[in-house]
Amino acid sequence: MTDGELKRPMPTSLEMAVMNRQWMRGGVVALLLASLAACGGVAEADGTDGAEAFVRVINVEVQEVRRQSFVEQIHLTAVAQANQDVRVAAEESGVIRAILVEKGAHVAQGQALFRIDHAVLSAQVDQAKAAAQIAGETWDRRRALWEQDRVGSEILYLEARAVAEQTAANLRVMEERLARTTIRAPFAGILESREVEVGTMVSPGMNVARIVDLDPIKVAAGMPERYAADVSVGSRAAVSFDVLGGEAFETSIAYVGATVEALSRTFPIEVVLDNTEGMIKPQMIANMAVIRRSMEDAIVLPQDALVRVEGGYVVFVAADGDFGTVAAVRPIEVGPSQRDMVVVESGVEVGERLIVVGQKSVAAGDRVNIVGTRAP
Repeated sequence: MTDGELKRPMPTSLEMAVMNRQWMRGGVVALLLASLAACGGVAEADGTDGAEAFVRVINVEVQEVRRQSFVEQIHLTAVAQANQDVRVAAEESGVIRAILVEKGAHVAQGQALFRIDHAVLSAQVDQAKAAAQIAGETWDRRRALWEQDRVGSEILYLEARAVAEQTAANLRVMEERLARTTIRAPFAGILESREVEVGTMVSPGMNVARIVDLDPIKVAAGMPERYAADVSVGSRAAVSFDVLGGEAFETSIAYVGATVEALSRTFPIEVVLDNTEGMIKPQMIANMAVIRRSMEDAIVLPQDALVRVEGGYVVFVAADGDFGTVAAVRPIEVGPSQRDMVVVESGVEVGERLIVVGQKSVAAGDRVNIVGTRAP
């Protein structure tokens, strides 16, 4: 090296690493070009190019299209209610002297529950009986004298009859008041609560107990107003309670409300269930399924098999083509749906092989390979 020549500095470690990476990248590109050239030679020897030699084949699963029954249901959240739920009130004033039934007990219609002190009313009944007796005897004598012998005056005759009738009526009133000092069950049921103790002073209208009738039991729900034309008394329904294991009770609608609730836009419906064992309790949450309509011979497909397009829905079926099995597209018209199934009103035929797995990956005309068949 002469003094006029510049000395070239040694490359750093970073520069060496960059040079090595560029060298490796160049080698890979060269190998790829060689491979492509070799492939091109094979294609030219066969008389085709590389693009035409590639055929896309997609693995799919299919299901045979069949007709079957279909039931469309309206699913609601419902609440159990007692058949009868009444607050029993006192009808006479007085002090509670006896409690004849404890809460939780089953009672029969008319069974005595409480007894109010009736000493005063008993005396008044005796007084009314005496007055009614003397008035009745006076009337009998006045009537005999006047009607048979025309003795006395008509005024005394009429007065005697009026007094007899008044005292008899007064006796009936006092006897009825005396009877009401015993508070009785208005219907058969369970004494759910007791609100008085011995010694409690009660007055007419004061609540003393609550009685509920749980057999049968009602289950009520709010039906959206858009189903007003589809639901009527007698429509079939199924009711289940998650807390009771989910067993469904088949029944029919017993009541349909005549008005729509302004805020919820629903109208009330009720069903009645047997509850002999008392397992269903008021205010339990229930699942109610009301049958809106049923079809005996419909084409029903899984909703997952449908592909949404701009104009609606299509499905793909596996059809025989010139070079094997291909995907064929079928525009369809859908009807009612239930859970994960939907009724197809037109577009597919019974016996066609519906693609149920891989339908979102195929296009019309694609070669497909059927790797499985599902049962309808």
